[in-house]
Amino acid sequence: MATYRNQSWDDDDPCFVISVAARMVHVHSQTLRYYEREGLLEPARSRGNIRLYSQRDIEKLRRIKSLMDDLGINLAGVQVVLHMMNRMAEMEQEIEGLKQKLEQLRSRKP
Repeated sequence: MATYRNQSWDDDDPCFVISVAARMVHVHSQTLRYYEREGLLEPARSRGNIRLYSQRDIEKLRRIKSLMDDLGINLAGVQVVLHMMNRMAEMEQEIEGLKQKLEQLRSRKP
């Protein structure tokens, strides 16, 4: 959680407009619009329908940029990698839940 002038916000709080987000990751605003059309990310929208990016969105954009620039992965490949990363995170949570259940079952035995 970040803090600024006694205000705090979570990594999921939308707070950056598209021009600021684009500058933060060193891409053009049109690139962010394209990524959204391709389903790579879905920024929040204000009441006036303005895209608002969270810190988590910025981190994801940096990951996308790194995959493309550093590893030479194309956009379709990036989509596959991101999907696999999300699935792995889900599976890790599942494993943690199963470990907790196992511990509960083990602690019940006399």
